[in-house]
Amino acid sequence: MAIAPLMPVYPRCAVRPVRGEGCYLISENGDRYLDFASGIAVNILGHGHPHLVKAIQEQTATLMHVSNLYGSPQGEAFAKRLLKHCFADTVFFTNSGVEAIECAIKTARRFHYVTGNPQRTKLIAFSNAFHGRTLGAISATNQPKMRDGFEPLLPGFEVLNFNDLAAAEAAVDDHTAGFLVEPIQGEGGIRPATDEFLHGLRRICDEKGLMLIFDEVQCGYGRSGTFFAHEQYGLTPDIMAVAKGIGGGFPLGACLATEYAAQGMVFGTHGSTYGGNPLAMAAGQAILDVIMEDGFFDHVIKMGKILEEKLNELVKKYPELCLEARGRGLIRGIKVTVQPRDFVAHLRDNHALLTVAAADNVIRILPPLVIEEKHIAEFIEKLEAGLKSYSPAAAA
Repeated sequence: MAIAPLMPVYPRCAVRPVRGEGCYLISENGDRYLDFASGIAVNILGHGHPHLVKAIQEQTATLMHVSNLYGSPQGEAFAKRLLKHCFADTVFFTNSGVEAIECAIKTARRFHYVTGNPQRTKLIAFSNAFHGRTLGAISATNQPKMRDGFEPLLPGFEVLNFNDLAAAEAAVDDHTAGFLVEPIQGEGGIRPATDEFLHGLRRICDEKGLMLIFDEVQCGYGRSGTFFAHEQYGLTPDIMAVAKGIGGGFPLGACLATEYAAQGMVFGTHGSTYGGNPLAMAAGQAILDVIMEDGFFDHVIKMGKILEEKLNELVKKYPELCLEARGRGLIRGIKVTVQPRDFVAHLRDNHALLTVAAADNVIRILPPLVIEEKHIAEFIEKLEAGLKSYSPAAAA
């Protein structure tokens, strides 16, 4: 049998979108789907947002790409504006979240190299984490589905139980460079870190001169109800990877760092052909224009609370299928008693509702951050219809 034109690494479903309108996707045969997947937390302004579309169109007609060999007025402007709203002093722009993770790993290791501790190369990561699919990123997870067949993986990583502060502290030795952690695990099942855990990691790093790296690729950029999720914990990292919502659908990521943490990242230590191109910078600026408007994050929090309340009601109403609702803001999930991929397919194919499966038997709910109460009402109606009509036997 001939291989597919698109390398068959995804189990692509029958939905074939050709157009988007706000919180909806329209397939090539005209079917209309309520999109509570958002391209896996990417389309934070929904589809076809006029301000984002205009910014990209105008920049496309002016300048798309020149490489990083030249000065970047577009990149400098976006960087300065982004840094005003977060802990960091400097930023490296990438094309994706995993590229931001790679830059973060290099920044942490390089820090120790230039400060006289070149043996500090090991990063401690945590169970069920998802940091992307490069060899560096899969080396920082313990999930067989991402590791099998790709050994030998890169040395310099140790994976411990998520939210286990005692284990993390006990694992620190003379070779430890720092910790790599998602404040809210996305792919891992919408699991927020505990306050004790994150504050404990920050304390250890401060006491031992280690780097605290946050992966906010999925939970950041407003999705949790604040610009970045770590704001809700009352602490900051040394280095942070962001992506997904930062471009609202345009490929864009960023590695943010304090001046102290980034002191080893000098000429020649890192690079990217496309990263920070003028077109990406225009998209990033347009997203910031919208999400930094007064009341935007308040809206996310309000919609998140309404969604949380409705989900908790469904959990109580359908205990044979639903175990618990999880999450913050508009990064939500329901732990179910059935195979989550099967239930996601059932919602998609029978109720025109798009969600995403995750680990720990969780259905991820990641709507655009611009949803209104009417979208939540429609979502709950479709989800409840799916719960009523679903049977594992039928799905199999």
